[in-house]
Amino acid sequence: MLEIIWRATDCEIEILEKVLMYLRNTETLMEPNNLKNKWVVMKLKKDGYEASLCKTSWVSSFRLSEGDYEYVDVMMKDKNNVKVTRLIVDMDFRSQFELARPTQNYKQLKDTLPTIFVGTEEKLDKIISLLCPAAKQSLKENGLRVPPWRKAKYMQSKWLSKDCKKVSINMETGIMDHKSEPQFTTTH
Repeated sequence: MLEIIWRATDCEIEILEKVLMYLRNTETLMEPNNLKNKWVVMKLKKDGYEASLCKTSWVSSFRLSEGDYEYVDVMMKDKNNVKVTRLIVDMDFRSQFELARPTQNYKQLKDTLPTIFVGTEEKLDKIISLLCPAAKQSLKENGLRVPPWRKAKYMQSKWLSKDCKKVSINMETGIMDHKSEPQFTTTH
């Protein structure tokens, strides 16, 4: 697990260092996270990165509760400007895996997660695939049922939903364009 989480590409390190620098240089704590996300997108764009605010949503189905989520999306080109890598930046990642009354094993596993996640869809999917079964085991050991929002499909829908809208932000005003259309489709 630690190897998956902490092994990072040059692109991931570059973006994480930028985000940490932005946060270090701010004097006020931005709450809620959607303001922080918007601010990070604006800073990344100002520094020349192709960054967007992503809003995902999914409808209720037989096995999945309705929900929505917001995170930062960065498209990075390799040195040859040929291959594009999509990076997901979540400013409050670890808290997404919190459980009430976790077992010690689950708490230790969850505590290995970074507060700020920067990584690819594949890396995120591996983390979800490890944490969700561990959460299920933790809840069962405590005699609790697994709520829909702690199941792998729900967690994947937050970051890997087919209904992701990239919201452009006006650099002059900081106003979001809510007319944005879905920009990409993921396959799972």
